[in-house]
Amino acid sequence: MKYNFFYLCLFLASFTFAQQPQVKAEIDTTSIRIGEQFQYKISVDATENVIIPKLEGLKGLEVIDTLKIDTIENKLVQKYILTGFDSGAFYIPRQQIFVRNQAYLTDSLLVNVATVPIDTTKVKKFPIKGIKGEPYQFDDFKQYIWWAVIALAIIALLLYFFVFKKKKEQQEKIIVPLLAPYEEAMQKLEELDKKLLWQNNQVKQYYSELTDIIRGYIERELHVPALESTTDELISVLKDFNDTKSIETTKETIEKLKGLLQESDLVKFAKSKPLSHEIEGDRKNAKFIIDNLKPKKQIEEDEVE
Repeated sequence: MKYNFFYLCLFLASFTFAQQPQVKAEIDTTSIRIGEQFQYKISVDATENVIIPKLEGLKGLEVIDTLKIDTIENKLVQKYILTGFDSGAFYIPRQQIFVRNQAYLTDSLLVNVATVPIDTTKVKKFPIKGIKGEPYQFDDFKQYIWWAVIALAIIALLLYFFVFKKKKEQQEKIIVPLLAPYEEAMQKLEELDKKLLWQNNQVKQYYSELTDIIRGYIERELHVPALESTTDELISVLKDFNDTKSIETTKETIEKLKGLLQESDLVKFAKSKPLSHEIEGDRKNAKFIIDNLKPKKQIEEDEVE
């Protein structure tokens, strides 16, 4: 009975040991000359939940390349290409491998790096050569090219400011006689009609330009900041002018102006879409407003004439 228990424990221990994954490290040579390469390989008897960290702790050796992990007969194999540039004996320290969240250590390995002996008695000596000049290349002139580009840019700017800009300023000084407010408004209305904005579904743009023409006319003719005023502010000022007889107009004209400006606000800010006959009606009202909104002084001068 005692022996049976002993054999059972021995079997379980051997079974448990057999289930532990084996982690192994090996190199293809233990001696190299300076600059020669050799292979360092880590193999793990498992393929799932295996973590092979970056190769670390090397002293006197360098990693040239880390190859792709291979799976061979239910094993993971990680290969590295190493080399050394200093002579001496160097250890590749034990590396920690994780298998199913459990750490395992590889063996440390010793690599001897030897120098290459040179027989100075057989080396042929040559006299010291003088310094030989290298032919010029594009890179030798690169910095000068940038300076040339900067200089050309500065010259172009100077020409612009002292020649073209001065000429432009002289052209702008030419005074172009302005049309009378009424003639200017009529001309802009004709130009607006030729654009065919609302006919091409640009209703918002059409009403914006239409009301700007009317506001511009009022601002020039009546000296009111119509372009900067809201609809209510402009209508309130015109009503005050009309009540004090400062302008020559009618309540109907002011109401038509109010309706047109409110319609424009709805189109621009509330995305209203008036029908074609309504748009045509607003166009007629625009001309009616300009025809019937005059300063008092202009009316009196016409009567004197």
